[in-house]
Amino acid sequence: MKSKELKDLDVKSLNEKLETEVARLNQLKLNHAVSPLENPSQIKAARRDIARLKTEIRQRELNK
Repeated sequence: MKSKELKDLDVKSLNEKLETEVARLNQLKLNHAVSPLENPSQIKAARRDIARLKTEIRQRELNK
């Protein structure tokens, strides 16, 4: 997910996407603990997506 894509979304959509990504990250971590993932870099990518979402939300809060 690119930051340009995030700028097009509204705050409600960003918050929903954030919840979805956090749930996905938790599921990836759980699956990885039970049996190793084929591609463990998915966890890293999910964490970065969450950080991008949180950054965009925070920037919008500050620019009100």
